[in-house]
Amino acid sequence: MALDVGETLIRDDRGWAAWADWLGVPRHTLSALVGAVVAQGRDNADAVRMVRPGIDIAAERAAMEAAGKSEPLSEADLYPDVRPALTALRQAGVRVIVAGNQTAEAAERLRALRLPVDAVATSGEWGVAKPAGEFFEQVVRLAGVPANEVLYVGDHPANDVVPARTAGLRTAHLRRGPLGHLWADSANADWSVNSLHDLANILVR
Repeated sequence: MALDVGETLIRDDRGWAAWADWLGVPRHTLSALVGAVVAQGRDNADAVRMVRPGIDIAAERAAMEAAGKSEPLSEADLYPDVRPALTALRQAGVRVIVAGNQTAEAAERLRALRLPVDAVATSGEWGVAKPAGEFFEQVVRLAGVPANEVLYVGDHPANDVVPARTAGLRTAHLRRGPLGHLWADSANADWSVNSLHDLANILVR
């Protein structure tokens, strides 16, 4: 089994709050803009670009970190079901990996949390990001089993469900976060779940 990161394992609200504070706008303003671009099917980073046109997001993120204004990933960012659900899956003999669109630095922070998983990898480390098919080829290699034996779990139909299914993986759509709720009825995944706890019934069965 492979899991996405943002709004699957970790909550994004502290990160967006840090961006709003850095950009000097009310947190609700940036949150509303994120919701607006998500509803349009756009990259949620476009919300930051709307507040500050022409911004170099990578450079600005580095400046935030250098100034100590970013929110480092911590245990508080994990959804409550993450540790118990993943622990139960591994105890049941399931190989669990984490693979999402994140930076290489984020991968190191995830590893520092010592999650009950077998491996962690990110698009920043692989040099390829979802929804590219090559990303899911890397997922399959890391899983070490044929594609049709890998269940990919994520909240984003366009980035997670559709390309994973096209690559031959099984899919589970997680109703979590803005995207997970907004497009829950149109995800067309093999399974739809409301919690990571639901995965045990799917995989053990």
